Amino acid sequence: MAERVSPLAGFEPVSAEGLRIAEVPFLTQVNLRADPESPAAAALGDALGVPLPAEPGTWARGDADVLWLGPDEWLVVGPPGGAAELESRLRKAAGEARVGVTDVSAQRTTVLVGGSRSRDLLAHGCALDLHPRMFGPGRCAQTSLARAQVVLAAREGGEFAVLVRSSFAAYLWAWLLDAAAEYL
Repeated sequence: MAERVSPLAGFEPVSAEGLRIAEVPFLTQVNLRADPESPAAAALGDALGVPLPAEPGTWARGDADVLWLGPDEWLVVGPPGGAAELESRLRKAAGEARVGVTDVSAQRTTVLVGGSRSRDLLAHGCALDLHPRMFGPGRCAQTSLARAQVVLAAREGGEFAVLVRSSFAAYLWAWLLDAAAEYL
């Protein structure tokens, strides 16, 4: 079997005063679909160590990060190589309930954008209001960044996780570097 290669293999991380851009490849990503009002939702939250976020555009950290994607949909993001164990744990917690658990780990890679200039950089290509009062830590959204569809999650310390489809990763990386030229 061929060794797995990151969609951003060969791209070097960027670190300058006020800005850091780096890939975190191969994170476990599991799409979770469930009725948020069902007892299964509580059991799934227990299995993840944190209740499933019920407020639109929020995420929570438990044993893994749980990002709200829709009224009955979440993306569970954890350390590399844990998809099978996470899927098993979620299926067991769901019991006989109608729940969808799908490994989508190979679908996206994650780019971390951090530092005091991170919001400025992302604002060049994102229509969201990224001011900390509107999009501070604990907020997430499915949005476009430089015409690429991404899931954007705000973290502590002005850091953002940008989950981008593998097929758009090199394009987005090149765009980030170009847009960051004034900060480097």
